[in-house]
Amino acid sequence: MSTPNTGGPPQRYLGSIAIVGALFFIFGFVTWLNGPLISFAQLAFDVSESLAFLIPSAFYISYFCLALPSSSILKKTGMKKGMALGLFLMAVGAAVFGHYTTQRIYPGAVTGVFVIGAGLAILQTAVNPYISILGPIEGAAQRIAVMGICNKLAGWAAPFVIGTLVMHGMGDVASQVDGADAATKAAVLNEFAARIHTPYMVMAGLLALLAVGILFSPLPEIRAEEVNADGSDAQSGGRPAGLLQFPHVWLGALCIFVYVGAEVMAGDAIGTYGHGFGLPLDQTKFFTSFTLGAMLVGYLVGLVTIPRFISQERYLSLSAVLGVALTIGAYLTHGMVSVGFVAALGFANAMMWPAIFPLAIRGLGRLTEKGSALLIMGIAGGAVIPQLFVHLKQHYDFQAVFALLMIPCYLYILYFALRGYRVGLRRNANVGAAAAQRG
Repeated sequence: MSTPNTGGPPQRYLGSIAIVGALFFIFGFVTWLNGPLISFAQLAFDVSESLAFLIPSAFYISYFCLALPSSSILKKTGMKKGMALGLFLMAVGAAVFGHYTTQRIYPGAVTGVFVIGAGLAILQTAVNPYISILGPIEGAAQRIAVMGICNKLAGWAAPFVIGTLVMHGMGDVASQVDGADAATKAAVLNEFAARIHTPYMVMAGLLALLAVGILFSPLPEIRAEEVNADGSDAQSGGRPAGLLQFPHVWLGALCIFVYVGAEVMAGDAIGTYGHGFGLPLDQTKFFTSFTLGAMLVGYLVGLVTIPRFISQERYLSLSAVLGVALTIGAYLTHGMVSVGFVAALGFANAMMWPAIFPLAIRGLGRLTEKGSALLIMGIAGGAVIPQLFVHLKQHYDFQAVFALLMIPCYLYILYFALRGYRVGLRRNANVGAAAAQRG
């Protein structure tokens, strides 16, 4: 695989890393609002728990719908303009969500969440390969760890911000509407839902301003085919390679699917998990921040150790084993101790995305954008796995359902870390080298 054409020492790219870090902070804040918004939606819109989970489901399913179109858009716009477009679309989605939530029109609010996710699909399809190939691919996990710290700092703050500005006194609101007549109930819930309007309109304005800022920022354009190739385009008598000739990227997409599902279960669904023990809403609304605090510690550890002391693939395998152990601990305990094990999964999950993504796009060359889009589609796991949890727990013990969903996810991540990321790479490299020699 060719070495990225960095054109100078790493210090030259510190400004670019800082700008991308700011983007990770922004979409971390927006993403991790989904956890507390589940409880908010259930109360404000007076819907069932399964319908409330449409908030994260709509958000993550938008990645599946928009990722491949995003790769085509990025081919035309370039990564920099694509980032700006993604931010602007997020601004539109935030305004739509704020408007329809204030009116308590649930389909409109879910549509707003979907549009926010669509903007993030474009942004993530651009920014993840961008930071991966900004320097040597072997050190990509370390760079993505820095991005993860920005992301999780925002995510850690998000539940506290939304809890303070919007969700304060939820227990009292729930008590007021419980048993109230229809008119009183509607008045109380209208007032509660209206709290979301100002925060989301401010967010929409800030996202639009950031979109303009990115257009005029000093971010360099990077051509993936020049910095992430392994010679495989020389295969088959000079015919260009397609994604089907890179099985590791397909295995990586499945790995992203199960990883994001596990991350959302430990982060967004932890409030629902805690509520299963009868813990009050005024406590469970902050549980997402506990998971994100653990993830932040995990990113700091990964930043220090990768690749200085351990390879990204080795760290990924150890993280998967830890995920299995913590899930078993959550199953064998109860109450806040069990919730603590779920929150600790944040530490195990922290370095999974930073390791999976660069391993899965390694050597794709001109196909990097399409491969990245395929991986971004895997984020739909955040819609599917939590929905399975919320439906199955209505019929079976919620702790058993949690364990039976999470353990297979971590076992597959372990497979990818040990073997899956290498499938087909050596063959492609050998074929490419042979074709080059014939040329």
